Amino acid sequence: MVYFDMPLEDLRKYLPQRYEEKDFDDFWKQTIHETRGYFQEPILKKVDFYLQNVETFDVTFSGYRGQKIKGWLILPKFRNGKLPCVVEFVGYGGGRGFPYDWLLWSAAGYAHFIMDTRGQGSNWMKGDTPDYEDNPSDPQYPGFLTKGVLNPETYYYRRVFMDAFMAVETISQLEQIDSQTIILSGASQGGGIALAVSALSSKVMALLCDVPFLCHYKRAVQITDSMPYAEITRYCKTHIDKIQTVFRTLSYFDGVNFAARAKCPALFSVGLMDDICPPSTVFAAYNYYAGEKDIRIYPYNNHEGGGSFHTLEKLKFVKKTISMRE
Repeated sequence: MVYFDMPLEDLRKYLPQRYEEKDFDDFWKQTIHETRGYFQEPILKKVDFYLQNVETFDVTFSGYRGQKIKGWLILPKFRNGKLPCVVEFVGYGGGRGFPYDWLLWSAAGYAHFIMDTRGQGSNWMKGDTPDYEDNPSDPQYPGFLTKGVLNPETYYYRRVFMDAFMAVETISQLEQIDSQTIILSGASQGGGIALAVSALSSKVMALLCDVPFLCHYKRAVQITDSMPYAEITRYCKTHIDKIQTVFRTLSYFDGVNFAARAKCPALFSVGLMDDICPPSTVFAAYNYYAGEKDIRIYPYNNHEGGGSFHTLEKLKFVKKTISMRE
């Protein structure tokens, strides 16, 4: 892949006109209000995956409309008191996998919660949560971007974002967790979900947002034909009479609009050769981000971003951010 987007100097100041409906905030307030009404205490079941230095729990919690969502809670075995918790959301098509796929944050001394993404988990890591709106639909191969896209009320990511919101609500109430130190993390789709929840939840202390997906949809579909954004392109190619409706719905789920409302400290990452989440879509969200922020730029990287180099940046950022709160 070569450079195909704007020059870096233009990306740094890129602030496209935001499009949002007047009821954007009311839509999400009402969705949160409805979802909270279905809250039930989570079920934690200790499981053994032969990992001697961590404790692992299979978690079932109430997501959108009380629907049961799975997750893993991984805790350092040797700990004192309540722990800061990294709540992580998974990339497109992936599920929660297995606990031994997620040992970084517990090895660093933090609690780590990984949310299973409803209906996903048949592309690269297995999932265990159906999308109940399909009565129910078991985890399937992508795509999801146009599922229910003709109405914000029925759009797939309304359910996903509320699952993620309720994951934060649930985890913050567990006895093992320091509720004042919740960090959201995710790459690609996970980054887009984390960005949305950082705007919707007052319980988030910090955000790790890597090569985020679900941002600046209209620009994305105009400059890349890579999946998953190509799902939208192909839908609009067939449903020519629905294009305006599609992008109206997507505006309620655009990370750029959430970024303008998010206030917690954030670390972003971007690959300048990323043809899956183009750099201008990432910078649109980053430049609008309303809180304290920083970004790591990887000039010759694609959608993997900074890889292990960026992992170190995240570890440093979390440690610094927590120490500043103490």
